[in-house]
Order: sequence, then structure tokens, then C-alpha cells
Amino acid sequence: MNSTTWIVDSYEEALVKNIVIVSLGLIINFINGMLVVTFFSNPMFSRDSRYILYIHLVINDMFMIFISMSLYVLTYASHVANASLCYTLVFLGSATFMITPLNLAGMAIERFIAICKPLHHSQICTPRRTHIFICLIWVIGAIPSLADIIILLLVEPISLFRSTVLCYTYILFPSKHHKDRITASQVICMSFVWIILIYTYCRVLFTARKAVSKGSANKARSTILLHGVQLLLCMLSYITPVMDIFVIPFFPAHRTKITFFNYLMTNIMPRLLSPLIYGVRDQKFLKQMNEYFTCKVIILKIMPS
Repeated sequence: MNSTTWIVDSYEEALVKNIVIVSLGLIINFINGMLVVTFFSNPMFSRDSRYILYIHLVINDMFMIFISMSLYVLTYASHVANASLCYTLVFLGSATFMITPLNLAGMAIERFIAICKPLHHSQICTPRRTHIFICLIWVIGAIPSLADIIILLLVEPISLFRSTVLCYTYILFPSKHHKDRITASQVICMSFVWIILIYTYCRVLFTARKAVSKGSANKARSTILLHGVQLLLCMLSYITPVMDIFVIPFFPAHRTKITFFNYLMTNIMPRLLSPLIYGVRDQKFLKQMNEYFTCKVIILKIMPS
């Protein structure tokens, strides 16, 4: 969100924007919450690395939505906020953003092993190793932001964290070195994930052509292709500044509306598509979700008032 948004927006416009963001955030997290409850309702899912990685992606999206929504509302509710709170939210937001593509890479590798190395899948993709992998990507995702905090502690007085600041990333980390490091780390991360997705897709494609039974291989190929779609959705946030630069000069009077629309389309809406792409497509997961929540509704209806 542009730093001048809170100055330009009228009270009514600001209220509508915050209601839209909060409402969409709650709806998306409610849908994701249903998926999380479904996962834990059946022990079968917690023994399958594919579902473990999937539900971790969902939970990570829930964190990201909550943090993004909190930062958006915070910038409207108060011109300045406690620095410690802002740094914590930005740190968690950056980490969860980095984790999403790494998780997608892990999901693609799991499908690659399941199709191309089926005899070794049960030994390689165990729940324990999957949990270790999740811990590893959290460490990797947190390293860039953690480095920023450490550098900040070295060059700034500790009193900074007790002060109040404008809660925008470019205010919290104003140096050009920070911007360059963020760009470099994101380019490296995304390039690494794209290489994995392309490699696993090609290998599964070749396996599907050789296989006698092509059903599972074709399904895995489609799944990896969907990982690519999801990665593209994640990368939409990179084009937000570009869209602002090219569109706003043509409609300067609607600057805040354009930045709001871009934020909505590139940061919020892709998180709504994520559970629909995977959860609804998986028949086993969808069946369990229907059975679980249908059962809950029936129980609530027959309970005495």
C-alpha cells in the first residue's frame, strides 16, 4: 500500500477498503480452516507426505493472510505504530512469503519420487523426513529477514525498537543494500523452484509416455503443472510496483484505488485459489471433508435446543 494512502483516502473510502480486506481475509482463512480440520480429522492424511506438505502450504497461507491483513489495517488505524510490532509482522510476512515457493518445490519433488521412483517412495518420503523438510524451509525462509534484524541491531540503537514508526517496509529498512538483498534472494529462490518444477515435470512426462498404466503419471504431471500455476500466482506480487508505475500516471486522481486493487489482486486473491486448486481437486480429501462436515451439521440439527 502506498505510504500516502492514509492521507488521501476519505474516512468512508478507508472504511470500505478495510472491510473488504478483512472480510476476504476471514473468508479465505475460514475455507483454509475447514481444510486444516479435515486433515486432522483423519489420521490417514498425517501419514502421507503429500498431504502433510499440502496442509503446511494451507497453514502458511493462513499466516500470510493474517499478517498481511494486520499490516493493512494497522497502517490505516494508526499513522505510527510500535517499532517492535512492525518489525515482527514484517519479519513473519517475509518468511511466510519465501516459504510458499519452497513448499511447492517440495510437493513437486514428492510427486516426482512417487511416479519415477515408486519402489523408494515409502522409504524416502516418510512423515518424519517431511517434517524435517518443513523445518528446513522455515529456516531458509527466515534467514533473509533474520539477517536484516541482526544488521539492524548492529547499526541502530536498541531504543529504536521502543519507538514508534511508520509501518512500511521501506521505512523500516531504508537502505539500498536491503532492497538489493531482497531482490537477489527472491530471484535466487524463484529460479531454484522453477528449475525443480521444470525438471520434475519433464521427468514425469517421460515416465508417463513409457508407462503401461498412464493414469497416475498423468495425474502427477497435472499436479506439478498446477504447482507452476500456483508459483505464478505467488509471483504476481512482484508486478504490483510495475503496475503502479505504468497505470497510475494515466489516472493520478485514482492513485489509492489503483494501489488497493493491485494489492487485492496480487496478494489476497491468489490465496483464495490455493485451497481450491489442490483441496477440491483431490477426491480423497474432498470426500473426507464432505463426510466430516456433513456429519457435524447433522449432529447440530438433531441436538435438543
